[in-house]
Amino acid sequence: MAGTDKRKQSLYFPEDMLREIQEEANRQDRSLSWIVQQAWKIARNEIMRFPSVNDVIGGEAGRSGEE
Repeated sequence: MAGTDKRKQSLYFPEDMLREIQEEANRQDRSLSWIVQQAWKIARNEIMRFPSVNDVIGGEAGRSGEE
């Protein structure tokens, strides 16, 4: 990802999670955005191992009109 490519995006977090992220951002004197970006960099390989909704048993059969 290019260092100058900045895009505005709204993300929604449960209140408790947002509070924890804010507390950590304050502790590290960093922005919420920086904390979330670092968390993604650390966790992305694990998250990519999660199955997609299309990979679950029955995958395509569950779509309406395609049975």
